[in-house]
This record gives sequence, structure tokens and C-alpha cells, in this order.
Amino acid sequence: MEPHIALNAKQAIIFVHRWLGVCLCLLFLMWFASGVGMMYWDYPGVSAADRLKHEATLDPLQIKLMPQDAFAQLKSSRSPSNVRLALLDGRPAYRFRMGRTESIVYADTGEVLTTCPPELTLRLASAWTNQPAATAKMELNTEEDQWTVSGQFRALRPLRKYSWPDGQQAYVSTVTCDVVQYTTRASRLGAYLGPIPHWLYFTPLRKRAAQWSHLVIWTSGLATVAALLGLVIGTWMYSPSKQYRRGKSPSSIPYTGPKRWHMVLGLTFGLLACTWAFSGMLSMDPFPTLQSGDSNALSSQLSRALQGTPPLAAFAVKSPQQALLSLPSDFRPKELDFGLVLDKPVYIVTSAPGQTLFVAVAGQPVTEFDHQSIIDALEKAAKPYQITKIRLVTQYESYYLDRHHSLPLPVIFVQFNDAQQSMYYVDPKTARIVEGYNSHSRWNRWLYHGLHSINLPWLYRHRPAWDLVVLLLLLGGIALCITSLILAWRVLGRSFYRAKPDITD
Repeated sequence: MEPHIALNAKQAIIFVHRWLGVCLCLLFLMWFASGVGMMYWDYPGVSAADRLKHEATLDPLQIKLMPQDAFAQLKSSRSPSNVRLALLDGRPAYRFRMGRTESIVYADTGEVLTTCPPELTLRLASAWTNQPAATAKMELNTEEDQWTVSGQFRALRPLRKYSWPDGQQAYVSTVTCDVVQYTTRASRLGAYLGPIPHWLYFTPLRKRAAQWSHLVIWTSGLATVAALLGLVIGTWMYSPSKQYRRGKSPSSIPYTGPKRWHMVLGLTFGLLACTWAFSGMLSMDPFPTLQSGDSNALSSQLSRALQGTPPLAAFAVKSPQQALLSLPSDFRPKELDFGLVLDKPVYIVTSAPGQTLFVAVAGQPVTEFDHQSIIDALEKAAKPYQITKIRLVTQYESYYLDRHHSLPLPVIFVQFNDAQQSMYYVDPKTARIVEGYNSHSRWNRWLYHGLHSINLPWLYRHRPAWDLVVLLLLLGGIALCITSLILAWRVLGRSFYRAKPDITD
């Protein structure tokens, strides 16, 4: 009975692998090919850096109202969770965030902006694109399209979409009066070559978030199984002992033509296909317990200890005008946030990404906070846990790296003796936690980011080494998929002429 059972198991494995390959080979090919695009093109979006780039410099003389006086115009019984001052259409405006809603009050007159009229949103879009307003074409966006399909746009609708003959498109929210999405011909083409096919981010599917998530999880899970079965079959067929019993050289491949190439490429790149499919599945968070990031209570305690939102009355001692006038003459402030940093009310003034000054209500502008003060605040907030490791990180490392070099350096590393051995990277220039891990998310860092992006410190530090390695792996995966397509075509061709597929060859 044992040989018979073994033979049936082998036949079943070959049969399942064959038909999974037939069904998924095109999907695999699309993933590998679009992976090349993902290396260099992102999905279009408006980041904080983009917003700063397009904002004008604040003029202290235009600011007439204190933040508490401006907030009083709203006649709200709630306290704002975030306050920011920046120019809106050439005028300084306070933005008060309360929960999920945001209210705008002009800082020059105290006027409350209750609606975003078409003439205002047109001027904002025109300024963003540096194109004449007269040549813009406007569409009202009330439902998802390819560039506003994610859930983040739901609370911002309706959007006004402005298009120009040169291909620029700007979406302005009628709720927040912000440019919330921006695309060009080049960015849209890059998205179709990379993120859209790679994430299966097609509008009819993506707008149904739950179904899209399930589809990506199941297809990548089945792709993992298909690749794993291929490795099992290839290893079994290539076994030296099997070749010896057949009277062949132990190093010989038992096939010719496309099957031979498929086996060679499968044995070479099959593990890669398996790990990439599996790590792609992890991107959808199918195992919340394993993949839970730094979301425990300790993380919240530490974040609150470093930064918070003070009562607006705390800024009565020094007005926003005085804070801006105290800045160096060559500093061009674009945004002013009101914060509580290390238990002290401060103005957080930003001119560009990575260029921030902090003006204490009772002090002068500083570019960096005292390291020991940050450590003391973390130590106090973490009780009863204690800090077990402290060091200054001056270059990217295994758990703190970025191939675009956008993460700040140097940062302070601290680790605690809580049950999850939580560890954090704190930027001393902003007193913010910029990265954090616990015992669960450390696994996710390697199983997802490590396997899927090949984000290894040495490769990131020595580009184009990373580019060459990833391109070589992707091209190998593409070649494997092409041989799969050839074999799939043959299997489908035979299925038209046979009642049963031959599962023994």
C-alpha cells in the first residue's frame, strides 16, 4: 500500500501545481514585471513635503489674531486636538482640528471659512500647478476614480478636479480647501507600470475595499502554495538518488525544451517567487497578531510624554507674530504648529522637510532638544518599565533604514524591559518617535519588508548594488513566468482533446 499511496500523493501534488500554474502564471508575470516599475515609480499622492513645497512664506505682519481669539469665533465647546497656521490663498489662516473635522479661521480678520467656493479652489489649483486658471477644465468628483480610490478621500469629498492641457491634474477638497491629490502624465504612466498592476489597484475592484483585500490575500496565498509545490516537485525530480536509479548523471535535468528551462529557473528562482508571494500577502495584514506594529499602551504613553496639544491660553505670553519675528532672517517659515514638547508650550515652525525650529513661549528658537531631557521624559512615562539600552544612531541599521534617505539622522535609540521588549527611535530635532518595534512587528519587518523589498542596510548604503540585485531577481522571476506561460498554453491545448489531463508525465 505504501508505494501506491506515495504515487497518488505525487500525482496530486503535480496536478495541483500544474493547474495553479495555469491559473496564476499571468498574475505572477504581472507582479514580477510591475515590480520593476515599483522600484522607481510611486503611486501619485500629496505628501507633507509636497504641501510645504507649494506653500508661501508666512508674513508675521499679516497675523492679527491670537489663536485663542480665532478659535472663539467658532463658538465651539470642544478643544482642538491640533492647531496649525499657514497661508491659504495668500492669507494667514488657522486650522483647528477637532476629531475628524477641521475648521478654518482667517488670522487677519477672524472670518470663519464655512465653504470652499469654486473661485477659491480654482485659484488654489492654479497656484499649485503654476498654470493659468482660464485654461483649466473642472469636474466635480463625488465618487472614486483611479486616483482617489482609497478611503482617505472619503471624508474630503466632494472634490473639484482641475485638468490642464499639459496633463497636470489637481484635486481640491471642498471640505478642507486643500489640494489633496495631484497627478501628471508621467506620474499616471508610472503608476500604471508599477503600483496599479502590482497592488491590483484597479478602480472597480479597489473601491470595494473588503473584496479587494480578500482577493489580494487569497491570490498571493495561492501563489505561495503554487511556488512551494513547484519547489517540492523540482527538488524531488532533481534528486541525485532518483537520477542514479534511472542510470543518468546525478546532475542531469530530466526534461528538454521549455520544461527543462522551467525546472532550471524554478530551482534557481522558485524560492524567491515563494517568498515574494508570501511577503506580498503579509502586506495586507492577514495575521493581525503577528503583524501588530507598535500600537501598545507603552507607545501611546511615550508619544504623549514627548509631544501633546496644550491649551491655547498657554500661548498668550508670546504671540505668533513675536515667535515668527524671533526667527533667523534667512529662515522662511511656511507652517506654524502649536505644540507641547517635553511639557513646555512651543511654536513648531517649519520651512521645508527636515527644516524645523522650535520657539518656546518662554525661550529662544532651538533646532534640537536636549538628549538627556528626552531620555528622562521617556523613562518617567514608561514606569514601571525601565530603559535597558540607549545609544545614538548615526547611520541606518537593520531596524531603521530608508533607501530614499528621508528618515532623519541622528536619532536616539531606546529599548525597554516590557514583555514585548519594545524599542524606539526618537528624533532629537523634533522630539518625536519616528520608528518603533515590538516583539511582533520585528518579525513583520523581516517577513514582509525584508523579503519583499530586499531592504538590507548594506545594499541600501551601496546603491546601485540594491538596484542590480533586485533587477536580477525580478528578471529571473519574469523568465520563470514566461516558461510557465508556455507550459500552461500546452496544458490548455491538450485539455481540449482529452477527457482527463495526463497527470503522470
